[in-house]
Amino acid sequence: MSLTETIDRRPLHHELVDRLRDMIIEGQLEPGQKISEKALCERFGVSRTPLREAVKILAAEGFLKLTPHRGASVVKLTLKDFEEALPIMGALDAVAGELACQNATEAEIAKLEDLTARMTERFEADDLIGYYKLNSRIHQLIMEMARNPTLTRSTRVLSERMRRARYELNMSPARWAQAVDEHQAMVKAIKNRKGVQLGRIMKVHVIHKLQDLQAHLFAEER
Repeated sequence: MSLTETIDRRPLHHELVDRLRDMIIEGQLEPGQKISEKALCERFGVSRTPLREAVKILAAEGFLKLTPHRGASVVKLTLKDFEEALPIMGALDAVAGELACQNATEAEIAKLEDLTARMTERFEADDLIGYYKLNSRIHQLIMEMARNPTLTRSTRVLSERMRRARYELNMSPARWAQAVDEHQAMVKAIKNRKGVQLGRIMKVHVIHKLQDLQAHLFAEER
């Protein structure tokens, strides 16, 4: 007699969370914009119940604001939000770098090297969106190398909020080149298993991101 394996299917509202989060991060839903349940239900072919569950999760993550009798709207992030979050993210990234140097396999390091080379090609082609997509994959891979699920969960929401700002921020050519150099230094450090050095590079990398936000995206708030 054959046995049938049960496959755990992902709840629909979790899929909606990812889709809506991407829409917010990429600017398809703009800061301050009210969420139209009717339009989104029609777009995704779902009922209001899973959509409302997704909205609650995104509100808890800080992407949406729920107002009684008015529904949900996209949160407009301020410089203060980033000034509070990024130092924490820098510290967590430093820990991830140290753990990655201890736990990464040679195959993972080779993959990191390949992704960094491809990201550098996007820089040379002046393709900022392509660069950011590979950049996100690189940071995700380093987090996977750390082999620490608690650390991964702690950084996920902060990383997504940072990714949202990237789509609004155009780096100067000098800062972009500096970011590429920092990533190449990360690869060198992890290949040499220098955890403290990699952690320091990753922390400085986040500090530079905050400086970019202060200088360009939120200059009027300073």
